Amino acid sequence: MAKVLLKKNNHIRIIISGGGTGGHVYPAIAIADALKSIDESIEILFVGAEGKMEMEKVPQAGYRIIGLWVSGLQRKLTVKNLMFPFKLLHSLWKARRIVKEFKPQAVVGVGGYASGPVLKAANAKQIPTVLQEQNGYAGLTNKLLAQKAQRVCVAYPNMEKYFPENKIRFTGNPVRNDIMQLEGLREKAFEYFRLDPQKKTLLVFGGSLGAKTINDSLLQAIEVLLKKGYQIVWQTGKFYYNQLQVALEGKKGNGLWLGAFIDRMDYAYAVADLVVCRAGALSISELCLAAKATVLIPSPNVAEDHQTKNAMALVNEKAAIMVKDSEAREQFTEVVLDLLHDDEKREDLSKNICKLGKPNAAKDIAEEVLNLVKQKV
Repeated sequence: MAKVLLKKNNHIRIIISGGGTGGHVYPAIAIADALKSIDESIEILFVGAEGKMEMEKVPQAGYRIIGLWVSGLQRKLTVKNLMFPFKLLHSLWKARRIVKEFKPQAVVGVGGYASGPVLKAANAKQIPTVLQEQNGYAGLTNKLLAQKAQRVCVAYPNMEKYFPENKIRFTGNPVRNDIMQLEGLREKAFEYFRLDPQKKTLLVFGGSLGAKTINDSLLQAIEVLLKKGYQIVWQTGKFYYNQLQVALEGKKGNGLWLGAFIDRMDYAYAVADLVVCRAGALSISELCLAAKATVLIPSPNVAEDHQTKNAMALVNEKAAIMVKDSEAREQFTEVVLDLLHDDEKREDLSKNICKLGKPNAAKDIAEEVLNLVKQKV
């Protein structure tokens, strides 16, 4: 795509707003990187929520960020809710000031507490806005913001029930570049985890904090899995690592890699014959691009049960197996053993999930943003 130029010596300015979780922050950074790859002169400003992970991750990625004093309403009655109106008014005022001073030609909202005030401020000044919805279920904020947004970039089909059809662009979710470059990594990856490349390998993870249901389920199954000659890469999450390290003493190194975190997820996907994980939007997008046979155990502790809706979007395409959180401890061993044994079933899942991958998601979203800027000039 040709560079979009406003005027000579007048750079394009874009605000990217939102965050709170990795599922919001990493796609936001990927979009920023894609914008800069199209036109290095583009000025990008992030606006996030004070105290949230974007305030650390965005500067690490080389971008400037401003924090808003903003948070969501708690579902239970709590003193924190008494502060909500004050935080909202303060964040709306600050967002208007940021938009006025930075003078962006477009604003991108990726979800999270900060995106609402910033996109509202942009709407008030007739600045084009783009929403990026990561999940198969749209939250209330994005549904409201979509009424005045020019584009809504989605990761799942059939999102017309939430957004105006003429505004939707099926771009997929942006993911890290290393996930798209797994070819040739397998040998190094097995060396990294000190595992045998001749044996089938199960990858299990539950996010940075960990997932108790998944950990409990694998702990029950681990004896039989190892006894049958399968290998396991197990990311426990920081809350559960110490207790599991004690419980599994003597098993590490004997077909089992155990860690609180996995620094090289590209290596983890490269060795995996089967993956078990939650159904967060970012994980699913990575699995589509990595083309991995997957068992999804959606977290029940998320807004509007959106992980179940994410998982069902894949199940309906015969691209993944879903096990309910409440049934995981009972079904885990049987489901995993069945899939590890059935090469044809895993191959079918792999082919079907690969069809849902969108490797150019970040670039496609960036071009949607710049096309709006061009139309506004």
